[in-house]
Amino acid sequence: MLNCRTLFLSDVHLGCKDCQADYLLAFLQQCRADTIYLLGDIVDLWAMQKQVHWHQQQNKLLRCLLDKAEQGCRLVYIPGNHDEAFRLYAGKQFGNISVQLRASHTTVQGKRLLLLHGDEFDKEVNFGRWHAWLGDNLYDLLLFLNRWYNRLRRLSGGGYFSLAAYIKSRVPGAQKAIARYRAAAVAKARRAGFDGIVCGHIHHPEIRLEQGIIYCNDGDWIDSCTALAEHHDGSLALYHCSGQAEQIALLDQSTASSKAGLKVA
Repeated sequence: MLNCRTLFLSDVHLGCKDCQADYLLAFLQQCRADTIYLLGDIVDLWAMQKQVHWHQQQNKLLRCLLDKAEQGCRLVYIPGNHDEAFRLYAGKQFGNISVQLRASHTTVQGKRLLLLHGDEFDKEVNFGRWHAWLGDNLYDLLLFLNRWYNRLRRLSGGGYFSLAAYIKSRVPGAQKAIARYRAAAVAKARRAGFDGIVCGHIHHPEIRLEQGIIYCNDGDWIDSCTALAEHHDGSLALYHCSGQAEQIALLDQSTASSKAGLKVA
């Protein structure tokens, strides 16, 4: 069981046909955290405007989060672009759940982290309308391939493997867009006087030191199935959570020269 001080989750996309709610539910049932930050796109209102894909595991996932809040876990919900309608409730408190446009978090080691979804960096990453359209459609194709590939793996007794993330990691254009997003996020944290930033949005899990700024992306629950955790010693770790939680990257903030990137699990 993972016992951590803080858990960061984003891009669950409840209501979307590619949502991996069963993996997240299994992970949360084996995880204890003092605070959980939900960094946007938890519910996919965009997808549900076209067609709703909602099953019992998604109800159980919401119930699990509410139960944790009732048991004393602090939940902070920062809506993203796919659930931006909830931004109207920013500043509201619902029991142990608060809704905010952005937040700050201080680790055990005194590092101040800026928390946001990350869609505000789109204008700095976008290569134009044609590239945006092409990227969206290619990602939809990757998710389609990922869905059927893993169905075949399950039938043959294999575990989950993110084919979408594997292919995306080998497309130069995708890597260039990720680098531009990371640079924009790091610049935002530096301008605002933070030691680091935690975000989601681009579905690319990663933790690293970039120009002295801690950059963390907690990934998603569409293809990568990852979560970011702060351990009780203040170190930050990425967990791949399909089947069982597996630590894939670690950043020890007490060592200024430490660097960590996503390892293929």
